[in-house]
Amino acid sequence: MSEYETDTFESEDEVYELSRRDVGAVLEAVEAGARDELISLMEPMHAADIADLLEQISSADRYALIELYGVEFDGEILSELDESIREDVISALRPEVLAEAVRELESDDVVDLLEDLEQPQQDAIFSALDDADAMVARQALSYPEESAGRMMQREVVAAPEHWSVGDVIDFMRSSEDLPEQFYHVVLVDPRMHPVGNVTLGRIMGAPRKQPLRDLTEEVFQIIPVDQDEGDVAYAFNQYHLISAPVVDDEGRLVGVITIDDAMVVLDEEHEEDILRLAGVGEGSLTDRVISTTKRRFPWLAVNLVTAVLASLVIAQFEGVISDFVALAVLMPIVASMGGNAGTQSLTVAVRAIATKDLTGSNVWRVIRREVLVGAVNGAIFALVMGVVCLLWFSSATLGLVIASAMVINLVVAGFAGTVIPVALEKAGVDPALASGAFVTTVTDVVGFFAFLGLAALVLV
Repeated sequence: MSEYETDTFESEDEVYELSRRDVGAVLEAVEAGARDELISLMEPMHAADIADLLEQISSADRYALIELYGVEFDGEILSELDESIREDVISALRPEVLAEAVRELESDDVVDLLEDLEQPQQDAIFSALDDADAMVARQALSYPEESAGRMMQREVVAAPEHWSVGDVIDFMRSSEDLPEQFYHVVLVDPRMHPVGNVTLGRIMGAPRKQPLRDLTEEVFQIIPVDQDEGDVAYAFNQYHLISAPVVDDEGRLVGVITIDDAMVVLDEEHEEDILRLAGVGEGSLTDRVISTTKRRFPWLAVNLVTAVLASLVIAQFEGVISDFVALAVLMPIVASMGGNAGTQSLTVAVRAIATKDLTGSNVWRVIRREVLVGAVNGAIFALVMGVVCLLWFSSATLGLVIASAMVINLVVAGFAGTVIPVALEKAGVDPALASGAFVTTVTDVVGFFAFLGLAALVLV
């Protein structure tokens, strides 16, 4: 029995996951060299599921599968693959298979493939494209990274603003190169400046003589070609856009961005923030040990520095700790509570900055709220720890010391967890990347100093 085989029962949480049974059946077909069976197994799979399968198996199995699958390899699979293995998959594809796969893709998907590849793989993609498509891709790569110009697709349906519904229907029916999927017809003036969007639903529901300009949507956003992709994704989410025209420096229509591409960017932005907050950077489960170690090392090094700073604070109160051993037992509680409270405020602040909900107009109100939340939580846990110390160490004074330190540290944690990411964002530094180390340092140093300092004043 294959190691990938499992019971047929799957929980509701696994309904959209590849089962071990399916993966095992595919690998068995590959091992047996049964191409017809492999095709029959993979034919019903969505391109995203095939990409997941390629990411989950070993590199040797991946190469054997690609070789056996041959010309059946679909271009959409390349678009769905994780960047960490996409280059390896492209290298494993035979030139004729790669050429056929790439020709099936929209221009924005081709650019997405190209921008993360080394020059030899880029050259292989360009050689597989028609001259016109290759020129479009090269022009898109000339735009700044992570810009609207890199996101957009050049396949766009545009119509003069004076056309009627009948005019545009006749045009679309006679056209041989319409995009496979589109949501709007973009109305343009004689200088090719976008002036409105008309949905296909309104076109199909209106009489032929109806002027298109009477059917334009109320919400109409034009995206500059050099706009940051994060801002583009925010606009789509904020204004509930389905597609939006992209214009060059002179305001002329050069492409269109659709909701699927915008949501991919939005998802990547959220994932990036989460990974950076955890100090692991961008990466995937398929990354090698060395590359993963290099990515995580700087964060751990920064945390080592913060730990040393906290230790220096503790060293200043060595005599007090030696006289009252209970302080050493209770110190981690104060630091840990402050660190957790700071992380909570930090996470809320970073997320609010990313969604543009935390601005100059409400920043002080948010800071005040976080400080008050820290004060209330601090008072509650101060009472709890005061009682614990009284019962554990039979010392009301020690309970008063840790209670006071708890309130101080949680108030500072709420303040630092909000102010630090805001300040870093104003300074042009990614708050998700750098805030954690600063907040941890503040809560550790303040927590130890408040606890041990109060102990030195009250207990000695």
